[in-house]
Formats: sequence, structure tokens, C-alpha cells
Amino acid sequence: MGRDRLAALRAQRQNATPDPGQGDYEMQARPSPSANGTGNGTGTDPLSAFYAEATAIQDSIQEFDDNVTRIAEFHSRSLNTLDDAATQANAAQLERLTDETRQLSNSLANRIRALEKPTGAGPDAQIRKNRIDVVRTKFMTTLQRYQDVERQYRQQYRQRVERQFKIVKPDATPEEVAAVVDDDQGGGSQIFAQALTSSNRYGDSRAAYREVQERHQDIRRIEQTLGELAQLFNDMATLLGEQEEKIDAIETAAAGVAHDTEGGQKHTEVAVKHARSARRKRWICFWLTIIIILAAVGIGVGVYFSQHKSS
Repeated sequence: MGRDRLAALRAQRQNATPDPGQGDYEMQARPSPSANGTGNGTGTDPLSAFYAEATAIQDSIQEFDDNVTRIAEFHSRSLNTLDDAATQANAAQLERLTDETRQLSNSLANRIRALEKPTGAGPDAQIRKNRIDVVRTKFMTTLQRYQDVERQYRQQYRQRVERQFKIVKPDATPEEVAAVVDDDQGGGSQIFAQALTSSNRYGDSRAAYREVQERHQDIRRIEQTLGELAQLFNDMATLLGEQEEKIDAIETAAAGVAHDTEGGQKHTEVAVKHARSARRKRWICFWLTIIIILAAVGIGVGVYFSQHKSS
């Protein structure tokens, strides 16, 4: 009977028509516990889910670090490429990668915040803290590296703008150079446009002007990225301080509970001793009473028999 039911079940599965896309879905890898950023896996204990999410975050941090390396390569190409089509393609790839890296860094920050939520004291608390410190430090190190890369290429872009402006106006004053490089409120563009009208190298001047405009856009994007990275870095540093305060509070509360428990245990031991002493005293009183009663009875019997003998 069992074999017949098993055969029928197999035949039903073979004849069943899968839903559209079902086969493709089943071939996909099983989502990691970090898919929703909470690190809580269904059917697993909290510590195992914590380790799974911490490992997934470290993998994402490695991806973040790889993106920083690629961004540095795109910046280098942007400075060294002379072909206009290649320059535009490189700029588009750099912008797309920068957006992806921004989303990844924000996601990592949120996942680390979720990972750092205190779960109370206990033997696992220190293990969690040590692992979180490793994850946070690695993330902050990569953030710092990204900032260094952006600062380095911002400086190189500024130097490139300065060189291009001096092609148009070799006798430019330091103030004019600074205005063009910084381009505060478009003042640099006006100075550059005026220099173009008096330049005797029109073709080179127009090419230099186009490149300066492109470099200004690159510099503004870099400054935006630097501002976002600085905010993320500060958030992580602030979170570190808050987390340490919460952990200290939990440890203090745990120590207080342990102290109260120890005090209660001592009071209980004293109460038990008092109860035993009281019970011992009651037994002593009981036996003393029995002895007194027996002595009184013995005395009474002795007096009674002595009186009868004398009579």
C-alpha cells in the first residue's frame, strides 16, 4: 500500500506542469540571511544567523573595496585619454560605477547598524562585539581609502584645469588661475571665456575650454562623493561611541543583577540558617519538656510509693 502511494506521488510530480519561471527560480542560489539586512535566518539560532550576516557583510565590503580600485582606474584613464569618444565612454562608466558604489556603501552602513543592535549580556556578547569591531573597522578603512582616492584625483583634476587655462592665457595671474580652478559661482568660466577672445591659438583654446568644463564636472562629483563619505565615516564613528555606551550600560546592569542575585542568595542562606536554628531550638525545647514531664511523673510516683510504705 505504501509503495502504491509513493508511485502515485512520483507520477503526479512528473506530470505536473511547473509555473512560468519556476525552473529558473529554483536554479538560483538560496538567498543568504543578509538578503533583508537583518541577519535573522529562519530556523537558525541567533548566533549562527549573526555569523552568517557578518560574513556576508565582509564579502560586500570586499566588493566595495574592489569598486574603489576600479574607480581609481577610471579616474586615471580620464586624465590620460585624449580621444573624445573614449573620454565620454569612460566618464559614463565612472558615473555608473560611482552610483553603484554609493548604494553599496549606504547598504553596508545600514546592515552594520542592524548588526550592532545590542542583544543583552551573556557569554556571546563579547564574541559579537569582537566580530562587529572587525567588520566596522574593515568598512571604515575602505571608506578612508575611498576618500583618499577621491582627494588624490580631485587634486590632479585641479592641476589639469590649471594647465589647460595657461594654454589659453600663459600670463595668467595666480588670482585668475585660482578663480578658474575653483570656478566659484561661474566666475572662472567668465575669465576663461574672456581669455579665449584674446588667444591666438583658437583651436587649442577651444579644446582646452571643453576639457576645463568637463574637469569642473568631475571635481563637483568628487566633492559630492567626499561629502557623502565623510558623513558615512562620521556616522560609523558616532555609532561606535553609542554602541560602547550601550554595551557598558548592559554590562553594568548585568553586574548589578549579579550583585543583587548574590545578595539575595546570601540572605536566603542566612534565612535557612535561622530556620534550621529555630527548628533545632524547638526540638530542644520539646525534649526538655518531655524530660521535665517524665521527671515530674517520676517524682510523683516516688512520693506516692514512699507514703504508702510509711503508712
